[in-house]
Amino acid sequence: MATLLFRLANVSEEEAWEVRRLLDEHGFDTYETHAGFWRLGVDAIWLRDDTQLEAAREALDRYQAERQAREQQAHADRVERGEQPTQWQRLCQHPVRVVLAILAVLAILALTLVPFLGLIEAFGGA
Repeated sequence: MATLLFRLANVSEEEAWEVRRLLDEHGFDTYETHAGFWRLGVDAIWLRDDTQLEAAREALDRYQAERQAREQQAHADRVERGEQPTQWQRLCQHPVRVVLAILAVLAILALTLVPFLGLIEAFGGA
């Protein structure tokens, strides 16, 4: 029976390609599924042979640890060179998005607090 090995949802194409290559290099018998037009399925890589599961998970764990270390080092390098954008820079790059997010938060707060403000008036005026 096939076993879900690696979900591809929210994974960059680069990482998906690296995982495919890793699994091919180790000779694991895999296949991919796609969620489809309505997104009802699962974007994933599946392992056909359950006897390979432990070895496949170990290979993936090693890969993910190496990738995490590589990405953390790249981030630290960008911060050191001053290339990593700050929150203020991101805010300045997308002012409309920030204003809309703030308005959405205020609308949610207002909708959440209005019933309680009505209770305060009802009990405060009694």
